[in-house]
Amino acid sequence: MGLFTSINIASTGMSAQRLRTDVIANNMANVNTTRTNEGGPFYGSRVIMRPRVQQPYWRSPFLPKMLDNGPGEGVRVARVEKDTKTELRKVYDPDHPDAKLEGPDKGYVFYPNVDTVTEMVNLIDANRMYEASAQIVEGYKSMFQRALEIGGR
Repeated sequence: MGLFTSINIASTGMSAQRLRTDVIANNMANVNTTRTNEGGPFYGSRVIMRPRVQQPYWRSPFLPKMLDNGPGEGVRVARVEKDTKTELRKVYDPDHPDAKLEGPDKGYVFYPNVDTVTEMVNLIDANRMYEASAQIVEGYKSMFQRALEIGGR
């Protein structure tokens, strides 16, 4: 493991959590958006992360564990995807400009599938993960600084 490998790993986590925070903030900002440019209500997004490895990660169940690819090199954002599996909130409000005018949903407005409580929990989680990675970077910086002081004597 190289001298700066741990800092590089922690920095990938910081970058990923920063993007996650931005996505959560976008979800929160659009919690009541019933009409988007694409048409229809806003759908919440989520960040999908994967480990960064030099080789594709796989391990055969027939090989001993010591032959796997070893530790990863941090995290990467695989994609940001819309959450289309969670149902939209359906509220009866026939006076709303986006209320359905006909069909079984007549008078109902469909609101985003964003739950503010869940988003706040995710935001706290992302902030704590970011802070943990920042503390790792600070710890290594102070260790390197101390090593330089010792070496300079």
